[in-house]
Amino acid sequence: MCCFSQPVISVSATNIFARAGEGERQFLVYSMSLNAKEDLAMILPLPVKDGAGEKAVEFINLKAYPDFFGDLRAGFPVPTATAASRDLHIGSPSASLKKLEVIQVGDFEASFVPTIDDFARLDERFRLPPGTWDKLPGYKTFGFAVFKLKPGAMRVHPMAFSFPRRDVKALFFPTVHIHDGKVHSKAGFDHALYCQPQEDQQLELDQWEESNSHAVSFVKVKQTKGVVLANQHCYKKELHGQLPNRDTFIGIQI
Repeated sequence: MCCFSQPVISVSATNIFARAGEGERQFLVYSMSLNAKEDLAMILPLPVKDGAGEKAVEFINLKAYPDFFGDLRAGFPVPTATAASRDLHIGSPSASLKKLEVIQVGDFEASFVPTIDDFARLDERFRLPPGTWDKLPGYKTFGFAVFKLKPGAMRVHPMAFSFPRRDVKALFFPTVHIHDGKVHSKAGFDHALYCQPQEDQQLELDQWEESNSHAVSFVKVKQTKGVVLANQHCYKKELHGQLPNRDTFIGIQI
């Protein structure tokens, strides 16, 4: 899921990379093109392990590797087209409790919100209206990665982090859209999803495209700070047009 704390003019060309890390952890990298009139926050709900605390998410600074997704795309033979952008409009309230930690990650300020109740502790700039999550009962047990973004038209550099998964047999991609605080049955997608199995894993990759070679031949692996494995293939799937509005999961066989 991706939602914003303030109205945006457009969001398009979303790229997401996912890989299972050691043990229960998962890496996630997210980027998109954004046009907004004012400061806002992007919120990514995460299916975190029960009881995950405020330090459960580890943010990774990939500002020095803005071409991360461009390099990933180069590992596949067929270029892809760009679909229509999406607009999201959600407001921002205020509260006064002990604040959650805000971390500088490249061009962004980032926070991890362990539970929905902890949104009251988040900086006012990063919040959604009261009752928003009541409309999304499936996310009551999720945690939330929050990134503050600047106004203007930009290609957002990769936002990367790892988190402890609730289900170690699945990779998670946040692909549900929220529009004006509502979740519609279908939404306009303009997404490229990427993933990479570990050597001892098999992923359920029906209709996914395999890279031409190992990642080391097209990704600057050292610049990913451990996110990408050098000697494993990557896989890609594109989502474009009006599609069922839901998150994406891939099963893992270990």
